[in-house]
Amino acid sequence: MARFDDGKDAGALRTIGEVSAALGIRPHVLRYWEDQFPQLTPLKRAGGRRLYRPEDVAMVERIDRLVTREGYTLKGARAALGDVRAKAAATNQDASSDLVPRLKAIRAQLAAALTA
Repeated sequence: MARFDDGKDAGALRTIGEVSAALGIRPHVLRYWEDQFPQLTPLKRAGGRRLYRPEDVAMVERIDRLVTREGYTLKGARAALGDVRAKAAATNQDASSDLVPRLKAIRAQLAAALTA
């Protein structure tokens, strides 16, 4: 994860300049990646000023790793990031499908305890 030496809290919002300096990625590249990767959505203030949340910074680091270090094309990196999200969504779906029967069983146990 990026290290910021600006005295701000780890969960603080960062400007595009702060993210650029910390990660060594030029601001115009960050703006281009926003167009190319729908997962990268920093907050935009009045006048188009970008503010990166910690999860945005983490996404920039993932994109940078895929494109710069692992040699992915932008299309390949988009697909790789999409696969990660698809797997996470499938895992969440599996967990939620198991959740309803468990909750019903808990409700039945509570109802039985209240009537006893």
